[in-house]
Amino acid sequence: MDTEHVLKSVIIQLIVIITIARLFAWLFRRLRQPAVVGEIAGGLVLGPSVFQPLAAGLGLTWLWQDWQGIIHDASPIFGVMKEIGLILLLFIVGLEFDFQHLRQMGKAALAISLSGIVLPFSMGALLAPWMHHALELKVDPTGFWLFLGTAMSITALPILGRMMIELNVTRTHLGVVTITAAAIDDASAWIILATVAGAVRVGFDPWLTLRMLLLTILFFIGMRFIIRPGLKRSIAWYLQKTDGRLEINGMAVLLILLFLASLATHLIGIFAIFGAFLLGALLSDETRLRETLSGPFHYFVGAFFLPIFFTFTGMRTDVGTLHGGVAWFMAGMVLLMAISGKWGGCALAARWAGFSWREASCIGILMNTRALMELIVINVGFDLGVIEQSVFTMLVFMALITTIMTTPILLWLHKGTELEPWIRQSGFGQPGSAWLEQRGPRDD
Repeated sequence: MDTEHVLKSVIIQLIVIITIARLFAWLFRRLRQPAVVGEIAGGLVLGPSVFQPLAAGLGLTWLWQDWQGIIHDASPIFGVMKEIGLILLLFIVGLEFDFQHLRQMGKAALAISLSGIVLPFSMGALLAPWMHHALELKVDPTGFWLFLGTAMSITALPILGRMMIELNVTRTHLGVVTITAAAIDDASAWIILATVAGAVRVGFDPWLTLRMLLLTILFFIGMRFIIRPGLKRSIAWYLQKTDGRLEINGMAVLLILLFLASLATHLIGIFAIFGAFLLGALLSDETRLRETLSGPFHYFVGAFFLPIFFTFTGMRTDVGTLHGGVAWFMAGMVLLMAISGKWGGCALAARWAGFSWREASCIGILMNTRALMELIVINVGFDLGVIEQSVFTMLVFMALITTIMTTPILLWLHKGTELEPWIRQSGFGQPGSAWLEQRGPRDD
């Protein structure tokens, strides 16, 4: 295809995506929702769920067809760009978190993560045979219940991280425990997903899981005890030499290291974003580096790359409609099981770990965030032919509801917990508040 033709499609789509993303982000902030939820909603509005019927109703079918042509031409390029944006986001998320309390909180994070996998997976597995029979599905029953359980187990680590940055709770005890549990949860869920996908394709292979687990452990040990010490010395020397500035060569080296870490976890099989998150987390105590990267780098990632990921993925998601009372009832059951399994399981584990009921409920509702990571999982299941269109629609519905409900419930629950002064200082819900500002509570 002619390069100039593709370039035109990319530029048009970038203009539309960035405009819609900022518009919906502003709108949803006014509705006391994080900007990320607005960006997802903007993507859905640009997709077949809203734009297509709206254009048809207004007699503008040609407009939808032209838009579809632009999306088709630019699709391969945006597919790569949105993944790069996700890698950069996870690096920022890891860099912004304070892990100094992990020695005290590590056991709690592990318990919360395990509960947040086992309980919702079990609920999904129990619901699957009933759904398979009631909806008269034609897919393989074993593959269906495995994928439904996996879909129930997901926590959307990138979107959860961005929500917590907006709410200014990244450096709290609750924030550290939650993001650590979410990271363990997602790493485990991706391993489960890879295993389930392998089981569907070639039969269950325990060696695949064992190999992935061992390689992940070796990668973490190498990064923690070999790469990190030398990297910290190099960063201290470089920032002292440049008087705290990250110049072009320093930025280039940092990006190379970031992409190498992402490539390593991609080759392991736990997806590139975890390498980016781990590198950021290992450098989270480098205050000067974090301060140097704040500002233009953060804003460019937030204004350019992230709308591509969130909005473009939403554009490719056809929520569609559900027909019949049985289908809508099952959609409600999927939502009920997903919320009770994840929120309930994580909250109970947090209470067991010593948190108050209100704090445990805050952790549970944060862990209940699923969003587009859920959409990735269900698209894998759909492509493999183990879930049908009706179930796909139900899971999309569940992913969006569990994301949208997070912030209002958290704002209702957080009063009286350590999160209260930090959320108040974030200016969340007030005009002009910046989603990447990191401020602690004032003395007053």
